[in-house]
Amino acid sequence: MKGCRVTVERVTKSFGSFRALREVSFSIQKGEFFSLLGPSGCGKTTLLRLIAGFDDPTAGDIRLDDASVVALPSNERHVNTVFQSYALFPHLSVYENVAFPLRLKKIPEGAIRVKVGEYLAMVRLEEHRDKFPARLSGGQKQRVAIARALINEPEVLLLDEPLAALDAKLRQHMLIELDTIHDTVGITFIYVTHDQQEAISVSDRVAVMNEGAVLQIGTPREIYESPADLFVARFIGETNIIEGRVTSTAGSRAAVDVPGIGTVTVESAKPLRPGNVVSLTVRPEKLVVSREKADLTGDDMICVQGIVEEIIYTGFLSKYFIKVGETTLRVFRQHANHQAAGGRAITWRDPVYLGWHAGDAYVVEVRGS
Repeated sequence: MKGCRVTVERVTKSFGSFRALREVSFSIQKGEFFSLLGPSGCGKTTLLRLIAGFDDPTAGDIRLDDASVVALPSNERHVNTVFQSYALFPHLSVYENVAFPLRLKKIPEGAIRVKVGEYLAMVRLEEHRDKFPARLSGGQKQRVAIARALINEPEVLLLDEPLAALDAKLRQHMLIELDTIHDTVGITFIYVTHDQQEAISVSDRVAVMNEGAVLQIGTPREIYESPADLFVARFIGETNIIEGRVTSTAGSRAAVDVPGIGTVTVESAKPLRPGNVVSLTVRPEKLVVSREKADLTGDDMICVQGIVEEIIYTGFLSKYFIKVGETTLRVFRQHANHQAAGGRAITWRDPVYLGWHAGDAYVVEVRGS
């Protein structure tokens, strides 16, 4: 595996009385595609700048493999950064932008020509080599910036919101490009984004941040299916949050009384006891909706009754908002499964039944009795 291991140990960063990072610790493996995900102002770009050497931590240590780099200037850290703004030289061609780091090292012209050709081929820009940045699209500019950052063969590539300036369709295309580039070069990627879809699409692991702290680190599936707390559950995708009181426990499962809904069974990695007030999450795609209660059968199936309040058509699926007691639950249905039992589509104000499996309801917050 190429690249190097990155260790952040109890890192704090203060700007005057404001603490942007609060004793952040984690380790990134060699060759891993690792994302720092969180809302604006959560500290993710500050953390990236500390790893790059653009700023110094107030406390804590940053190591590449086993060597501390806190005292090293940025140009001695074997890391390169790709910025949201591209930071290309407008007066230089694509070829010269990519060649620039090698010219600083006084690499012979023949070697520069070969190496630049290799990296332009990797980002599929050979035919644009003589163009200037003003004649390039946003995606092409970003690929130039990536090639320029990689041509120095860093151990770690830092990407700070690199797709934020692109439109939605181009972002999706560039995500695939980034994933392919990572597979090709094999070094460690650290990717900063506020977009959860970007992070879970390409990352080996994701660190979810808020208010200067790391709340959870895990694979995209772990973060989505088993969020550590209420913030993570709400931040990653859409979900239903239901509150109730624990009435009994059995292993990792508990019975929870939910006002207006009744007793539901939930899964919890957190210790529970009767009397605890809990918040639980059920993802909208986990819910099944039908006019007939008989369609929602199974030993661990939770079944509740409600009224359709709203339906939003989004193209490949529809979002149903269903009032159950005092709670409105969201259900996502792909259009291949759009027709209800009996052949008539569910519509506004229809009485319906909702069902989900007990293991699909996951406790994300526990409060005292």
